[in-house]
Amino acid sequence: MPPTTPYAGKFSPYNNDNLHKYHQPMEASYGDMCYHDNSLVSGSLEALIQHLVPTVDYYPDRSYVFTFLLSSRLFLNPYELMSRVCHLCVEQHRSGDLLLDKIRIRDVAPKIVQLLTEWTETFPYDFRDERMMRCLKEMSHHLARGDEYSWRAMQQMTQRLIRRLAALGQYEEAIATLNASAAERPAALKTKQHNGQRSDVLSISDDAFILAQQLTHIELDRLSFIGPEEFIQAFGVKDPLDNHKVEFLRKRKTTNLEAYVAWFNRLSYLVATEICMPVKKKHRARALEFFIDVARECFNIGNFNSLMAIITGMNMSPVSRLKKTWSKVNTDKFDILEHQMDPSSNFSNYRTALRGATQRSITAHSNQEKIVIPFFSLLIKDIYFLNEGCASRLSNGHVNFEKLWDLAKQVSEFLVWRQVTCPFERDRKILQYLVTTPVFTEDELHLASYESEGPENHMEKDSRRSLRSSLLHREHR
Repeated sequence: MPPTTPYAGKFSPYNNDNLHKYHQPMEASYGDMCYHDNSLVSGSLEALIQHLVPTVDYYPDRSYVFTFLLSSRLFLNPYELMSRVCHLCVEQHRSGDLLLDKIRIRDVAPKIVQLLTEWTETFPYDFRDERMMRCLKEMSHHLARGDEYSWRAMQQMTQRLIRRLAALGQYEEAIATLNASAAERPAALKTKQHNGQRSDVLSISDDAFILAQQLTHIELDRLSFIGPEEFIQAFGVKDPLDNHKVEFLRKRKTTNLEAYVAWFNRLSYLVATEICMPVKKKHRARALEFFIDVARECFNIGNFNSLMAIITGMNMSPVSRLKKTWSKVNTDKFDILEHQMDPSSNFSNYRTALRGATQRSITAHSNQEKIVIPFFSLLIKDIYFLNEGCASRLSNGHVNFEKLWDLAKQVSEFLVWRQVTCPFERDRKILQYLVTTPVFTEDELHLASYESEGPENHMEKDSRRSLRSSLLHREHR
């Protein structure tokens, strides 16, 4: 049986045609579930777990598999779900007759393997829990008694999972190393610039399109390691029936999501640093113009996250106050980009542009046209408010499955964007610069800004004096 994933190629289990539509299986009588217009809207947790378990005559719709595996962690941790699913898989085929049991296992084994394959390939990070791996091993031994082919498929699936988890470990180590390198700051960045000892971005690349391409590489690399479950695990538990809280969610396993948000912040500070760093006004103006061009190229590519990070950096107060520098720059292109990312009306302009990029991706003839990198903080905010705005449980104790469908639709779209392979050639020198070159802290940015264009009022003079004293004190500690 070939392995399956819930989003092979352009497939998404949540297009407008099939989002809620799949028929009740014969096994619907196992539990208490409610449908409306042939769409599952609620059910008891026990019934929903049973609905996930395949039988000889039934396999759950793939959209249901993804939705429940994603959001069930609001109610119980993945190990608890895995234990119950495996127990049901075994017990419902136990008759007391060894020969009959072997026949039953053989008949249902391919479907059990398919379910576990979808779980391991879509939510591999669940299996960093040793108990989850132990469940896989036990199920593999159970299937081996009835079906050697399925046992081999389980072994192959486990090997793929181990490789994926190894890649995750390597990625997390690499990010830690990069962060440590970036934290090794020169004693005085401003002094180094005065001496011409510090490179700036224009000395690394003066081609805005090339820099936008390299930013897109970083974005897609880091997106690819974010597990879909991290969006749900970022919320914590609000289940009124869970008095003791779920320890799994309390630990907030959102490492890769947080690393991606940290990248956005770093890029914003890098942009501000590159603009505030130069001594001469014409060099600052050139940096401004360059980043405006980079932002425009990011927009054209569909890299909205880097676009917004650049705009954020250029709107930081140490940059925005450089009026003499800004006077040397034609800001027409920047004004257009700001309009596209205007937060008014809940970012309506950006959302229109995102829909356009998504439609282009669907009909794409090349990998470049497939690129959609959303403004990530807004995506998280949307999912957060979707979760907060709807109860997870109904008054009768049922799980509100309509909410789970909506959460899955949002996250499923992200998975489609995440799987795009970046088509641009890597420039390792530029990439290394972008992720490791030291950047100013907020205080250092303000001080550099004041040194570039002096204080304009008493408040700014007091601020500069305080910053100088504070930074001098830190250097002598």
